[in-house]
Amino acid sequence: MQPFVISHFSIVNSLGDGAEAVLHGLREKKSGLTPCDFDSVTLDTHIGRVPGLERGSVRYDLAAYDCRNNRLAQRCLEQDGFAAQVAQARERYGPGRVGVFLGTSTSGIHATELAYRQRDPGTGALPGDYHYAETQNVFSLGGFVRRYCRLNGPSSVVSSACSSTAKVFGNAARMISAGVCDAAVVGGADSLCLTTLYGFHSLGLTSPGPCRPYDAARDGISVGEGAGFALVEKADRAVSGSVLLVGVGESSDAFHMSTPHPEGLGAKMAMRRALESAGLGSSDIDYVNLHGTATKTNDASEDRAVVEIFGTDTPCSSTKGSTGHLLGAAGITEAIVSIMAIAHGFMPGGANTREVDPALKCRYLLETRHARVRRVLSNSFGFGGSNCSLVFGAGA
Repeated sequence: MQPFVISHFSIVNSLGDGAEAVLHGLREKKSGLTPCDFDSVTLDTHIGRVPGLERGSVRYDLAAYDCRNNRLAQRCLEQDGFAAQVAQARERYGPGRVGVFLGTSTSGIHATELAYRQRDPGTGALPGDYHYAETQNVFSLGGFVRRYCRLNGPSSVVSSACSSTAKVFGNAARMISAGVCDAAVVGGADSLCLTTLYGFHSLGLTSPGPCRPYDAARDGISVGEGAGFALVEKADRAVSGSVLLVGVGESSDAFHMSTPHPEGLGAKMAMRRALESAGLGSSDIDYVNLHGTATKTNDASEDRAVVEIFGTDTPCSSTKGSTGHLLGAAGITEAIVSIMAIAHGFMPGGANTREVDPALKCRYLLETRHARVRRVLSNSFGFGGSNCSLVFGAGA
């Protein structure tokens, strides 16, 4: 595929607001995971919560879109000068030539959870100020971001579980290559809700403590929330120090609704396709950003796939010990981590992981390594075997 430049990006999660806060947290192996205190949840688990989303609201002219997920999206759009850069792109190309391709998992379902508590006791009717289309509906996020940024180009929202905001890079690349738009805002947001927390707990997948990817004693995920956005443009917009999207690989192994293929079949397909798309071999990759959820089966499956393709020498790590598993926002978050790894010359050590499982053979980094990073492959693997791998590289 032709390369695309990542002109600008923004990020928010439990490590903090903006690239500087998140970069500092990753370099220092900090963790934003804390005992669960979300809403009325009574589970013994840790979460990656973004503070302050219960207060405030979205921009006044978008009041119908007000919900936790869109507040999180707005908070992210306002970081790192991102909204201003999108405004410049809008002026450069025209509002109809900038696409919006986003991902989420549960969108604003927390708004529905709150609305159900306020149903009419006699009729069961939901409260009059509840707006399904602008909050819970999956396209709520796309509609909100388009209006916030005053864009009217092509737009879609992907909901493919944990690969959602990785797949949007492929959507943007295809739409720009086809001439449908000249640039695209990609990314998304996923926020905490009772459905997610109780749902993963019912599957036996949540850890009582902070999650420990690839650890010998790993025992489940820590659900987090976060958002990230990137502005994707043609490579001729690159300047010195730019980072490029150079490869996208997708697959669907459809092995099981919530368990990956034990041999990592879909993961291998996605990674190989990403490398082929980039015109690279496995030896060209300096660092692999693992999906690394900290469940027994996911880490073991991914490890088999990574070792088969990259062997045991390529440095790897997961950042979910720092942020928690951001579900629909995991792909964009880890894509931005990969971009920062190239731009700042570091490979993050895995927070909370103390002793790597000896059954896992990839070269998992326990400590942050500072070194030149030219190319990174980032993995995002979702429920149902919906997989996506991205390759980022340093520009000239």
